[in-house]
This record gives sequence, C-alpha cells and structure tokens, in this order.
Amino acid sequence: MSDDQIKNILKNSKTIAMIGVSSEKKGEDPKNLKRKPANVVMKYMQNFGYKVFPVNPFAEGEVINGEKVVASLDKISEKIDIVDIFRPSKETPGFANEAVKIGSKVIWLQYGIQNDEAKKIAEDNKIQYVSNRCIKQEYQKLFQKANPVFPALKN
Repeated sequence: MSDDQIKNILKNSKTIAMIGVSSEKKGEDPKNLKRKPANVVMKYMQNFGYKVFPVNPFAEGEVINGEKVVASLDKISEKIDIVDIFRPSKETPGFANEAVKIGSKVIWLQYGIQNDEAKKIAEDNKIQYVSNRCIKQEYQKLFQKANPVFPALKN
C-alpha cells in the first residue's frame, strides 16, 4: 500500500477499534501499562483527535486511557473506520470477519503482523487492508514530516 493510500485512510478516519490494548495485571506496576506498545499507540492516536475504542475480552469494563474496554467489536455502538490489531497473526482472520460484520472500512495489522487469510477476507469484502505497519509511525511519517528534526539551513 502506498504512502498516499495510507495518508488517505488516516485523513478520512475518525474512529479506531484497537484490539489487544493491555490491561493491568495483578501486582504489575501501573507504569508498565503506559509503556505497552498498544497503549502507547492508543494514547498517541487519541492525542491527534481519533476516538479509540480498546478491545480486550480479558479487561472488559476496565478503563484504559479514558475509554471503557469492550470485549469484542460488536459491543461498540459507533461506526468504526479502522480495526487496528495488536494480536498474533494467526488470530487475525477471526478479527477480519468481525470487522466485516461491523462494516469497518479498514483492517490494519500492526508492525510484525500479517496474514494471507485476513487479507483475502478484507479484499473479498472491499475493505482496505494494511499489514506489518505501525499506525503511529505511519501517522508521524506522513503528517508530522513538516517539522524535520534538522531543518535545512537557508543560505
């Protein structure tokens, strides 16, 4: 998928269901939670105006980054633009089928995650499919590049 296509997805999306956001384990330092990749990405996307719904059946009812955790995609009452998946590749076809049922426009598999069956489900249902890319990194690259770390010096 090209940068332009991804930029278009991010520009035209408002809601993200994030599957695999971590809950606090008993006895775990709450500071660890803030460092977990899905939680970092969730907070980042919220900071840029996206409504992010955390999905984790083992943390249903908990509040993560100000949002109540739901057990599954069909428990979200709002229309979801992007289903963002932080789970092992082998689990993604099931989530892809759920994304189809709720009418999501995009299935996004995070960095290191890809699955041919999930891709086929997306394509068969005219849903855009992004895999092996981090939504946060893509956002930074495409929308924040206007502020390079080392701006070119003008003569």
